[in-house]
Amino acid sequence: MEVVQLAGSLGAEITGIKLGDVNETSADEIKALLTEHLVLFFPEQFLDPKTHVAFARHFGKLEGHPNLTNPFIDAPEIFELAATRGGIADEWHSDLTFQAEPSIFAILNMVRCPQVGGDTIWANMYKAFDELSEPLQDLCLGLTALHDADPHGKSETMTTHPVVRVHPETGRKSLFVNEHFTRRIVELSHDESNMLLGYLTKWVSNPRFTVRYNWTEGTIAMWDNRCTQHYVINDFEEERIIQRATVMGDQPQAAEPPRWRPYLRSVKHGASSRLDRQLNTFLGLNPQMLETNRK
Repeated sequence: MEVVQLAGSLGAEITGIKLGDVNETSADEIKALLTEHLVLFFPEQFLDPKTHVAFARHFGKLEGHPNLTNPFIDAPEIFELAATRGGIADEWHSDLTFQAEPSIFAILNMVRCPQVGGDTIWANMYKAFDELSEPLQDLCLGLTALHDADPHGKSETMTTHPVVRVHPETGRKSLFVNEHFTRRIVELSHDESNMLLGYLTKWVSNPRFTVRYNWTEGTIAMWDNRCTQHYVINDFEEERIIQRATVMGDQPQAAEPPRWRPYLRSVKHGASSRLDRQLNTFLGLNPQMLETNRK
């Protein structure tokens, strides 16, 4: 394999390998490269869905998308997204964080891409955490966040994750909040949460944390959702078709235990109570959080 690093923070393009011929040894080599570069690109692969699935199985358990329709009867682990005149997922996110055990890896096949536009950007969440000031790092280490599937029309699907998680293989800390699925910092008031989340979700997109990839048809991309976020640029007119296999999943582990109790405010009185309704609903379904999230 020939490896070309694409940016200072993350990303590498790999040639000299056919992913349809990968065995256990070469899969381990690819995983080591992914640990180093966080997102990998394999141009000119042109995998059919069955071969795509066979390659993805080397890296763990696969699941189809919980909220999107899969057109492949013989490859249920794949889902396909087609778009014209604008992208989808054009907000920074890590895949499926509204689930208790989100995706660990995504393996995407660019089946058809526009001649111009439709690039994807990835950002390094290790660096996003490391370059925060020490006081802000300390605050984030003690917090959890509520995520939901509202972008898929399922806001009732909710879970919480640490704002800072530890990668189970590298031991490094990374920010784990995103503008697409994260709704609320559990331990802060609505206004305080908006202020902090607004800052963090803008901070992660700092250009020095990122790599931008210009697609060609047949390229396979693979990335680690535990320490990256990505963003599809909504600037194209022609059809863009992707097929993705999703490797599941571990439960994000906090870098430190939560240090404060959840912010709990009555929803019975006051016009502002509506701002706390979703959090109160989640806490009502998970009352153990009120006892376990103590310093």
